[in-house]
Amino acid sequence: MRLSAVLHYASSMPTPPNISGVQRFGVFEVDLTAGELRKGGIKMRLQGQPFQVLALLLERAGEVVTREELQKKLWPSDTFVDFDHSLNTAINKVREALGDSASSPRYVETVARKGYRFIAPLQTEARKADAIPSPPATNTIQQSTGQWHPELEVPIPRRGITRGLFALIQVMYLIFYVTALIRLHAIQGIADSLLPPWGATILAGTVLVTAGVGIPLRCYLLSSVAFDHQRLADKFQQIFLFILALDELWAAAPFLLTQQIGLGAAFAACAALLYVPFSERTLLRMAYHRRAEN
Repeated sequence: MRLSAVLHYASSMPTPPNISGVQRFGVFEVDLTAGELRKGGIKMRLQGQPFQVLALLLERAGEVVTREELQKKLWPSDTFVDFDHSLNTAINKVREALGDSASSPRYVETVARKGYRFIAPLQTEARKADAIPSPPATNTIQQSTGQWHPELEVPIPRRGITRGLFALIQVMYLIFYVTALIRLHAIQGIADSLLPPWGATILAGTVLVTAGVGIPLRCYLLSSVAFDHQRLADKFQQIFLFILALDELWAAAPFLLTQQIGLGAAFAACAALLYVPFSERTLLRMAYHRRAEN
């Protein structure tokens, strides 16, 4: 009896809701004609009933779709299944594919004792039969500004802006290093007034060594971004732990100027410098984003 019911159910699978085109929300794109869900251009695994549930919610975006409506449209009346369990499973698969949750929904909201509602804003684009497919962009740097980063989930800005900001950060550190080396005696004097002799010597030596290492490092990064080295993001990620340790050490430099700028300003500058290496990594991930091939 159960086997025949399953076979009957498989043969009577309903077609997706009667809408066409491409629906976009956040970093996601739903091709309702092809029956595909993509995240940042990458095809996600969502087929069958879960995809049909998502398509119906998109058709009624902003409205409550009751559980009874979902049952009537997706499960024929003569199909013998555990409807509640099947619908809950389909909704969970939709949320899993979208990285969503029932407790803090961004896309699919549960309306207690009623049904579900799609709450994210949509961008609809009709499919064009004569559209020329774009070539695979596996090794092509993303240039457009109307798309979303598949990992960071933010709009991809113009590469000139992100590369320029990254270059300015490298110039800032070069100024730090060169100024510290020029005024090394002044730093030694400040350290002598705050630390014991051995501590002042260690501090001055640390400034000398890290500045000596930092100058060629910043020159390398600055020249790489200036010449638009396509693998700069990968190279930066490989040495990120070293850069992080170096930059965190130099983040304490404002405290040497406490007498001139005050403790509050020194603390604020230190807090800002602590975040800089992470912002460098994010800027490179935006500027050198590689879209995976579908």
